[in-house]
Amino acid sequence: MSSAAPILSHRQDSFEQSIISKLLIIAPQSDTCAGAPYPLECRTASQVLGPIFTSFVTYEIVSSAEMAALISLMAFETEDFKYHNNYYPGNPGQGTRSMQSASFNMLYAKSIPALAPSIATISEGSAIGALSASQLNQIRGLLTGNDYYDFGSAAWFLSTQCSTAVRAGLQTGTLAGWQTYITDCIGTTATTDRQSIWELAMQQFG
Repeated sequence: MSSAAPILSHRQDSFEQSIISKLLIIAPQSDTCAGAPYPLECRTASQVLGPIFTSFVTYEIVSSAEMAALISLMAFETEDFKYHNNYYPGNPGQGTRSMQSASFNMLYAKSIPALAPSIATISEGSAIGALSASQLNQIRGLLTGNDYYDFGSAAWFLSTQCSTAVRAGLQTGTLAGWQTYITDCIGTTATTDRQSIWELAMQQFG
């Protein structure tokens, strides 16, 4: 009797390839890191698959519309996963794949038990407002140095910082729901450039 393992492995590989193909439609430049401005920070679609979908499990993101919104947010903020530090204008401590501010990166890092000792050492017990640019960048580095933390920030933020009403609206998959998520929770403008990437993500995952 032949083993079912090769069949299951083939099915898993096919499923992963289908998801990677969807990611490439949303973030077409993630097909390669050749010529990336910050090559050590760049990740391809195949590399981001595991960290992104692990974050959905970790933070219990089960709505396909929410998944689409988070993927589009990361693709937009990092120009197709090309970098994870804020270079323009270069705000200290700002980064991860959702380009969170330093204050939210501190909260996010504190929520990860494995990082607690390092956070205590870097901050020396000081509040976020008293930390130097170097300290803020070190805290960001704790997150960006691990792909699962790096790509987990968007799901963490949605699950801990967005209101129930915002999430309910986002889960409808409507333009209005997404716009409210961007303006009221992310705290920025729902530009046409952002919307175009969200629409692509909704076509693939929504």
